[in-house]
Amino acid sequence: MNYWLVIIGMGLVTYFIRLSPVLLLERFELNDNIKQALRFVPVAVLTAIVFPEMFQPGGQLNLTLENERMLAGFIAIIVAYVTKNVIWTVLLGMIALWGFQLI
Repeated sequence: MNYWLVIIGMGLVTYFIRLSPVLLLERFELNDNIKQALRFVPVAVLTAIVFPEMFQPGGQLNLTLENERMLAGFIAIIVAYVTKNVIWTVLLGMIALWGFQLI
């Protein structure tokens, strides 16, 4: 029973932590500079998640041509730039990664 109380309690805490900025920010009008800066948050977060895995597989910096993740990441970056399509980027990036891992 204690485990369920802890799980439910932590779920509520997490919910309210995520909900509080939404409730607070809807009461204020943000200026245009802040709105424009907030547009870059998803890109910054995604970059912070992807780049360490791309350049440091296994926790070691690897900038050689033997780093399949880095090579596939570059292909995905090129596909994203050319197509501007998330589905094609993920699909071709994963196919490239699997191909490099087979070689």
